[in-house]
Amino acid sequence: MANFYKDNEDIQFLFKHMDLAGVARAVEEGFKFAKDFDFAPSNATEAIENYELVVDAIGKLSGDFIWPRSESIDRQGSHLGEDGKVSYADGIRESLDMLAKANVMGFTLPHRFGGLNFPNLVYSMAIEIVSRADASLMNIFGLQGIAETINYFASEEIKQKYLHDFAAGKVTGAMVLTEPDAGSDLQSCKLKAFQGDDGQWYLHGVKRFITNGCGEVLLVLARSEPDRSGGLGLSLFVCDRGPTVHVRRIEDKLGIHGSPTCELFFDNTPCELIGERKRGLAPYVMSLMNGARIGISGQSLGIAEAAYRIARDYAASRKQFGGAIEKLPAVRDLVIDMKIEVETARTLLYETSRVVDFDIYYTKMLEINPPTEKEELKKAKDASRRYGRYAGMLTPMTKYYSSEMCNRVTYNSIQILGGSGFMRDYPCERLARDARITTIYEGTSQLQVVAAVRGVCSGTCEKYLEELAAKQFEPQVQDLIAILKENTQLMFKAVAYIKDKGVEYMDLHGRELVDVAIAIICGYLFCDQASSKVDVDFETPKGDDGQNKISMKKRKEMIARRYITKNAPLIKSLVESIMSGNVSSLEQYDALAGAVPTEK
Repeated sequence: MANFYKDNEDIQFLFKHMDLAGVARAVEEGFKFAKDFDFAPSNATEAIENYELVVDAIGKLSGDFIWPRSESIDRQGSHLGEDGKVSYADGIRESLDMLAKANVMGFTLPHRFGGLNFPNLVYSMAIEIVSRADASLMNIFGLQGIAETINYFASEEIKQKYLHDFAAGKVTGAMVLTEPDAGSDLQSCKLKAFQGDDGQWYLHGVKRFITNGCGEVLLVLARSEPDRSGGLGLSLFVCDRGPTVHVRRIEDKLGIHGSPTCELFFDNTPCELIGERKRGLAPYVMSLMNGARIGISGQSLGIAEAAYRIARDYAASRKQFGGAIEKLPAVRDLVIDMKIEVETARTLLYETSRVVDFDIYYTKMLEINPPTEKEELKKAKDASRRYGRYAGMLTPMTKYYSSEMCNRVTYNSIQILGGSGFMRDYPCERLARDARITTIYEGTSQLQVVAAVRGVCSGTCEKYLEELAAKQFEPQVQDLIAILKENTQLMFKAVAYIKDKGVEYMDLHGRELVDVAIAIICGYLFCDQASSKVDVDFETPKGDDGQNKISMKKRKEMIARRYITKNAPLIKSLVESIMSGNVSSLEQYDALAGAVPTEK
């Protein structure tokens, strides 16, 4: 029996290493819900036990039930009937039914709506595990941020109307944001929202590229102020999938076939306003999209984990030139890099999720129950600002890194399998097709860099690195900490240079600077893991000494050493590139890119 949690030593190690007790106290608000809800934990130990029981159950479900259906889901896909109704692939319907029965469709919703009230950190673990089994299923399982947005911003009446059904898995949802002429530029949204004489709101217009657009509950960004252009003319609405919502087509896609991507036409559809008018884009949709970006990070990680495992197994079993191909130095190096890239993405994603949990905690505290004592209130406000800035920087970083990593790892998985990887005999080709969308939807990698580099240049990254550097590290990694501190000083020089050159130059060299920041951040996080207060055994093939287990902490020290020493010269090279002053992309574009191709 396969269990995608129990077979992953890294997730199990991080489950013990991360501050789940602190996160649990924050999410459960001091465990005050235990007196009102039977399933709410009364202390941190009980909460962590609950978390692991659920993650273990999802691991079993993913390994035994979802993964065996993933190939048929890809082949069957979704279909639009003549009656205008969308049919999921059989495996998607069956898996959603099993997830609903497992009571995990309200993962982060409050207890009072029947949700688990779990932290984002644990949700990210679950998303990764489900995505490893089937990435397209995650697009429905991982859309729970729709319910979260309703919970954060909607009226109590709307919450009661929808959230119980979300938690019970009776309904699924869709983020209805993009349009034919408004993709990433959501400020250009044109779909019309208007009020009738009776005050009822209606929606009219077209939306495109809507993941799970056939869902029962739709969150729709629309222009409620016809006389105002830009984001201030937009509001957020919720509506049911009813007779006035028409699925005009399902996109014929490269991958993620089990997740229907729809074009929708709203024909004067009745709807309800979420929160206040003119705040649809900021903060409502931005909050929704930030949650989705963390979800795509988890999806990317799950896809890459699946691809790495296929490549690792093949490299060990495929015999060429008198031995397994993993004996070849080039293959060996590729497999190691794949593994470390996966663990780097996991490290960054889980840390980002932890930060987001505390950001949400302090935001809710200040809104609902702020401290009455002046000094405590100041501390809470300072913590809220700090975690908000960290989350604002780390969220695009992890989406950018995880999705780019996912594409590299799936590409290299095919490379290790050679011709077999190009065939449908192995899942590598499907995983590579599924991976390709991750750098595009919920904001392209280029847009993630634009968002992240502002955190690096604003001083947020400097403050965050100060916190990381202040941790207690064990003696065996102190030489690595010294390298990271040198790298940090190089980064500060690059930041000063960029700020002197202006915003356009910052955007031009943003990717290089964000790559430097990620390498330093993850270097510190790996050193922290190597200095962990907990440990688990890590299974390895038997070596010359006949042993097949090493300490996970020892292994993390090895990873930290390879990761940091290998990145150090790359960081110097990236900083040199940033400080080169090269603006040829800005000044010589037409000559370098050539003319727009035309037929003659």
